[in-house]
Amino acid sequence: MNGTLAGWLQILALVGALALSHRPLGDHIARCLTTTRHLRPERLAYRAGGVGADAEQTWAAYLRSMLAFSLVSMVFLYVFQRVQNHLLLSLGMKPVPPDQAFDIAASFVTNTDWQSYSGEQTMGHLVQMAGLAVQNFVSAAVGIAVAAALIRGFTRERTDRVGNFWVDLTRVVLRVLLPLSFVFAIALVAAGVIQNFHGVRTVVTIAGGHQGITGGPVASQEAIKELGTNGGGFYNANSAHPFENPTAFTNLLETYLLLVIPFALPRTFGTMVGDRRQGYAVLAVMGLVWAASVAVVTANELHSVSSSADHAAGGMLEGKEQRLGIWASALFAASTTLTSCGAADSAHDSYTPGGGGLLIFNMMLGEIAPGGTGSGLYGILVLAVVAVFVAGLMVGRTPEYLGKKLGGREMKFASLYILTTPAVVLVGSGIAMALPGERAAMANPGPHGFSEVLYAFTSAANNNGSAFAGLQANTVWYNTGLGLAMIFGRFLPMVFVLALAGALARQRPVPVTAGTLPTHRPQFVGLLTGVVIVVVGLTYFPALALGPLAEGLR
Repeated sequence: MNGTLAGWLQILALVGALALSHRPLGDHIARCLTTTRHLRPERLAYRAGGVGADAEQTWAAYLRSMLAFSLVSMVFLYVFQRVQNHLLLSLGMKPVPPDQAFDIAASFVTNTDWQSYSGEQTMGHLVQMAGLAVQNFVSAAVGIAVAAALIRGFTRERTDRVGNFWVDLTRVVLRVLLPLSFVFAIALVAAGVIQNFHGVRTVVTIAGGHQGITGGPVASQEAIKELGTNGGGFYNANSAHPFENPTAFTNLLETYLLLVIPFALPRTFGTMVGDRRQGYAVLAVMGLVWAASVAVVTANELHSVSSSADHAAGGMLEGKEQRLGIWASALFAASTTLTSCGAADSAHDSYTPGGGGLLIFNMMLGEIAPGGTGSGLYGILVLAVVAVFVAGLMVGRTPEYLGKKLGGREMKFASLYILTTPAVVLVGSGIAMALPGERAAMANPGPHGFSEVLYAFTSAANNNGSAFAGLQANTVWYNTGLGLAMIFGRFLPMVFVLALAGALARQRPVPVTAGTLPTHRPQFVGLLTGVVIVVVGLTYFPALALGPLAEGLR
């Protein structure tokens, strides 16, 4: 009973903290994306980069800028890893192997942070700070920038301009991510997360043995890892490691951090389009899906039938930290898989078939409840376009959303967005299962082994980064295949989002009439929720039937 009460209290505390943050943070981000005033550090950055701060771009130019920035970032991070043995604070680490360096570079540049390595055994402090942590900032900012361009597509008329990528990127980093990360890094240090430049130190264990433990600048990386829905752990155990997540309080704080910006962005959307009711409708869909996921995962872990001693002790405790328990672990797991965040405070591979299957399904939703920083918002807006189109077909009326007609061109971009990620996931999983060597990388046979592979490609293509631990993914094939899945899963959808933004911005707004579908009422919230579930369910159901559903029925 005490555990149940504590579980409910931490959920209520989390919801209350998110509610208090929603308005001020959402409005602040909106101001950052709409103001014409440039701060002095921003002007210096624009001058150094030769950027015309007041010159806006077409959607194609915006896309080229985003892709060029991401390509340069990826090349830099790859080279950084390959020469780390020559750098300061390398701690004697060897260069990262070529295939793994490619996988890591693709992972962090795409905001995935998938890790096929142990951070404390692979990376020196400089690569962790100046390589991985920097990408945690800028990759998150790229997602918000693309979401801002899509919102401008709805608010502008008869123009081919959707903003300036370099301005959006710089403002999000300097005005949003850096200040918040600084504040919360201090809070994490105060709560027990380590922050130093220590190398490997030998300690005496309780049993009298000796163990090498690596220190490092952990709190500063932990803050942006969660705030930017990145997820890469300084240590192999990620947020289950006591140096990254020492107490129940830090666990709740980190859960809050990975949700706070995605849940604030609907307010940004409503403010920028001039109708905050639209933002509340989007927020309601995100909240409903998140609450349902938390409830189902928690119920599965508490009450699923098992012959193990874990269940006799009060729940499925395998793979979960004793200091956190089932409620906190399930809350974190549902939240991290519904955002594009690969952080984990428990072993998802050890979850029940129902709980683990829903974690996979959370990512298959496209991580829109609330999703990643920016990617969750533009993902659910694309689904809102589809929902409006479906409603228009039902009544025989040309669909409109926020005053913009949704014709064949717009629907092609929305459809391609929806189809891209499932294609990457299913093709990648199918190839892996067809290759004997890659099947041998599964630690478990049968449906659970297939779930490990399906989870890996779902996580990579949806830019999540968490994993079922049973898969040995540090092979040339998996490093290459998953790296490509991350790249295609990140940038192809962005192409279609920006193309949709350009198509919407060129239109003349249509007036609201008696036949216009209200998109701020509960009926639309229900319609959009149904589209989210049905579209994803129809796409992935056969794969889920072969993995977690088959395992649960055995």
